[in-house]
Amino acid sequence: MEIFETIKNRRSIRKYDDAKQVPKELIEKVVDAVRWAPSAGNNQPIEVVVVSDQKKKEKMAEISGYARYLKYSPIALVVCINLKRSEQMYGELGREHYSPQDASAAIENMMLAATALGLGTCWNSLFEKDIVREMLNLPEDVKPFAILPLGYPLKIPEPPSRRPLEEVLHWETY
Repeated sequence: MEIFETIKNRRSIRKYDDAKQVPKELIEKVVDAVRWAPSAGNNQPIEVVVVSDQKKKEKMAEISGYARYLKYSPIALVVCINLKRSEQMYGELGREHYSPQDASAAIENMMLAATALGLGTCWNSLFEKDIVREMLNLPEDVKPFAILPLGYPLKIPEPPSRRPLEEVLHWETY
């Protein structure tokens, strides 16, 4: 899929074909997109936990504000920030400021990779992080940042309306 077509076709998918499993090689391709995302100082602090266990997905759906659909996806990708890595070059600035940007860039790469592979995702960052940390046995210096369901979409929504380019593009001054 051509990059601009992929960007325009990416949707937040909330309904998945739970009967169709995602092959390991496709999961690896989606997660490999993390390695190619930019990160401050090239620290590469993002790590991903792949969850297929139904009970864990149900628990994550339960503790996620708006992501009840997590339990219906074949896979949940828990995107984490390795805080030690994020602090290596920039200290507290890396930990508090750069690492969320690094995670966001990695997530966008994953979502675009999934779209290009015919898979769907939906970004979820509203969840009880301490429960997920404990459930996945994450070290204290690894912070869960977002959970993305991953699977084959049952339905691809129509594209949402977008502001015209003229409203968002400014030349030289606002």
